[in-house]
Amino acid sequence: MSLQKTDSIEGARAKFIARAGHMTPAVERLPLADALGRVLAVDVYAAEDIPSFDRSIVDGYAVRSADMAAAAQTGGFLRMTEAIAMGEAPKRALESGECAYVPTGAMLPEGADAMVMVEDTARDEAGRVTIRASAPPWATQGTLAVGAGIARAGEDMKRGGLVLSRGALLRPCDVGALAANGRMEVPVYSLFRLSVISTGDELVEPRAAPRSPPQGAEVRDVNTSALVALAAGSGYRVASSVVLRDDATAITEAVRGALGASDVVVVSGGSSMGERDLTAEVFKEITGEENIVHGIAVKPGKPTIVAFDARTQTVLMGLPGHPVSAMMTFRLMLAWFYRKLTGQREPFPIPARLCCDAPGTPGRTTLQAVALHLDGTGYKAEPVFGKSGMITTMTRADGFFVIDADALALEGTAVLVYPC
Repeated sequence: MSLQKTDSIEGARAKFIARAGHMTPAVERLPLADALGRVLAVDVYAAEDIPSFDRSIVDGYAVRSADMAAAAQTGGFLRMTEAIAMGEAPKRALESGECAYVPTGAMLPEGADAMVMVEDTARDEAGRVTIRASAPPWATQGTLAVGAGIARAGEDMKRGGLVLSRGALLRPCDVGALAANGRMEVPVYSLFRLSVISTGDELVEPRAAPRSPPQGAEVRDVNTSALVALAAGSGYRVASSVVLRDDATAITEAVRGALGASDVVVVSGGSSMGERDLTAEVFKEITGEENIVHGIAVKPGKPTIVAFDARTQTVLMGLPGHPVSAMMTFRLMLAWFYRKLTGQREPFPIPARLCCDAPGTPGRTTLQAVALHLDGTGYKAEPVFGKSGMITTMTRADGFFVIDADALALEGTAVLVYPC
């Protein structure tokens, strides 16, 4: 198969899912403390009303709203019956003409249907509470809105109501909601196991600089470190990584050796049509079938290979050797693959306007890196131009936007920037 016959991004993804879309990750139960950043595997419903009682959301006095018109307009007072402590139930119901002190978060007495903030009141030594003349708008309008300053039982979560949906990437607020619901263990999707094989005769381990610089035409291996870091935030845990020379036998042995311990095996480098590029043939030999994808009409990332080993149920992915291409392709294909299988939402893009023209690429979709700058009118996107072998193209960028094949994105054009 030749790179002259490439797939669009959408076409490559469709082929990928058609062949490997059954690989939904297993479900594991984690302690709530370990669930941050993981993907929820089931819908979670409230087991009880939260809060389980009417409580105050301000520091002040629980009142009967029907009493407030006269008290606010005549300067009359309400008799305080008790000061309710946090974590304790009120001792008695509230009757007409009475109030009770309730701190923020504490339970309201029966009969109370509103709260008056303490700063809008005055209390004398006899426990009489007077509404101040500088009362808030509800007083001058003659009544206090029922429910003011109160969180009703079940207002946060109603028993049987949906709290979080399957596919939620758990944030701190989600962990808090699960804790409020009494969920101390959480069913989440397991991480896919990933093996990384970086190839190239020129590659050496990233030895400490400056005492151990590469010699001659050697270059430090960037892709292993970058892909391992990228995998950690994309639904993968790295099972193994190795750097190899461009040797078909060595690469084949490394891929075969990784199959049993991996859900996905990535080979970085060796995926184009050069004389020394071996990944496509290695994959075909191992799987016994044609590769699913060999070439995507995108820049950077054209020499991308997708294959599937049916015997071990393992995805084989050939990524370009240049660091920017390898990372962008990982995001486009493997990060997307895990999101798709686990029901996650796609990342929200940031609207911005281009600072200058950005040309597309003949026959290929272009993923243009940009740096974002905020001014009084919104975000400005400044294109970061650089070759795909230059890792600083990514370090200087905040994200990227998509330029259609053969198109030109002009200065001032509205674009959607995806974080990178």
